[in-house]
Amino acid sequence: MDQKPDRYWNPYLAGLALGVVLTASFLVMGFGLGGSGAANRLAIGAAHVVAPVATEANGYFGQFVGAGKHVLDDWLVYEVLGMFLGGAVSAYAAGRLRLNVGSTLGIGLFPRLSMALSGGVIMGFAARLARGCTSGQALTGGSVLGVGSWVFMMCVFAGGYALAPLVRRQWR
Repeated sequence: MDQKPDRYWNPYLAGLALGVVLTASFLVMGFGLGGSGAANRLAIGAAHVVAPVATEANGYFGQFVGAGKHVLDDWLVYEVLGMFLGGAVSAYAAGRLRLNVGSTLGIGLFPRLSMALSGGVIMGFAARLARGCTSGQALTGGSVLGVGSWVFMMCVFAGGYALAPLVRRQWR
């Protein structure tokens, strides 16, 4: 792909589109958007492949796997798959689809992937402890005026603004 990448979407139009998708999600599925539920189910499915007896006997895991149940029987798994495919199509259409694991900090491939995996595992664990991910809290919880979701998002923004001066040099 030798074409020059297109500009990003207008953030106001992207926000409007996200609002339409969220509203459609509530109307069609009866639930809002989120991503940690799908990751949770896939992790339970992987654990079930390795230790089926232990996962079926576990009180929490057992509600997702076992006789008559399948770990993929949840619309969030397909929502996340659709987000991945939609992002790939969008990146391709804008000329931004590249296989690259680069770093501006001079970190090698293995350490960068190790840190990314470690960070993802920690975030996934934290999302399960919090009973939802940031997108679920902000989009779904915020849209139904959940007080906890609004407090959480204000704390996220406050933390972002507090941390911004410390990492500003990385943006240049």
